[in-house]
Amino acid sequence: MTRTAVIVDVVRTPSGRGKPGGALSGVHPVDLAAGVLCAIVERNGLDPVLVDDVMLGCVSQVGEQSMNIARQAVLAAGFAESVPGTTLDRQCGSSQQAVHAAAQAVMAGAADIVIAGGVESMSRVPLGAAASVAGSPWSPGLRARYPEGLVGQGVSAELIAARWSLGRADLDAYAARSHDRAAAAASAGFFDSQLVPVATDAGLVTVDETVRPGTTAERLAGLAPAFRTDEMAARFPELEWRITAGTSSPLTDGASAVLIMSEERAIALGLVPRARFHAFAVVGDDPLLMLTGPIPATRRILERSGLRLDDIDAYEVNEAFASVPLAWAAELGADDERLNPRGGAIALGHALGSSGTRLLGTLLAHLEATGGRFGLQTMCEGGGMANATVIERL
Repeated sequence: MTRTAVIVDVVRTPSGRGKPGGALSGVHPVDLAAGVLCAIVERNGLDPVLVDDVMLGCVSQVGEQSMNIARQAVLAAGFAESVPGTTLDRQCGSSQQAVHAAAQAVMAGAADIVIAGGVESMSRVPLGAAASVAGSPWSPGLRARYPEGLVGQGVSAELIAARWSLGRADLDAYAARSHDRAAAAASAGFFDSQLVPVATDAGLVTVDETVRPGTTAERLAGLAPAFRTDEMAARFPELEWRITAGTSSPLTDGASAVLIMSEERAIALGLVPRARFHAFAVVGDDPLLMLTGPIPATRRILERSGLRLDDIDAYEVNEAFASVPLAWAAELGADDERLNPRGGAIALGHALGSSGTRLLGTLLAHLEATGGRFGLQTMCEGGGMANATVIERL
């Protein structure tokens, strides 16, 4: 008999700019992750020896993020040595995949209590660092299948903008809206219950560094395209080159964690389940467009769940670039008011391995604040993949 897997709590660090001098750049990523692990057990009065497993997402698993960062974080957090940890990489959806694995382990009866989450310090372990260490991931077999080569995500975002006829004004307006919504949510204290302060040499970091209140489409219109090169312009002469730094998610440092249990175990421990997992999906898609995976992932999860998009009270679609949620919404006919209602990664940051559980925390808190029942989360992922999750508020 399948058990019910529930969410008891979700926490995250503030988002720090992922560059030298960023608010969290002085903190080792193992300690960033350890901080959210400590916070989630302390907040819930849970003896960490009861945790069956810790599953963390991390994309650049090299240098300070190598050697199974989940296990290193478990030890740095002071958990019993008997608590294991494993690190997952499904690119930007790594911590969402960790949530899937944790919930499915609980549902199958293989575990009672799992902490899922993720971490990425993009200031200390730069994007692409893993691929630069020893040789190229482009094998002869892969090059034979894609002789012209695939492209970086910024170029994929441009291809999506062109295919869905998303103009520069559309993209800039969407990015400004993300900052406006995130700033309004922060000002109202919406994120306070999720945030775990981080101690640094410069003081305590308590708020997201990436949100820019007062951002306007007019100001964003002055930014130059970020991903045009002579080589790519020659390969894709049809592109108008519309994606800028302002319509892209910023490089970000951060960590997040979610406490997942069987419903029976939570009740036995005197904890209140906040939501249950309703459905899961993961898909592969065109690796050249790369970031369109949320569209088929959403279709698949709606089919599996028996729900219509209109039944969903809020959708968190990761804002890797503005063209991603805009194309998703256009293709599926989504309600703009339900799409990333508290802002998205353009404002709140995209600490790659951590983003999945960051989105989950935002989604759950929004459902609780508005009385909504169902929430959908989906993320585009490097290589042309996407995860989708539907939760039901309890």
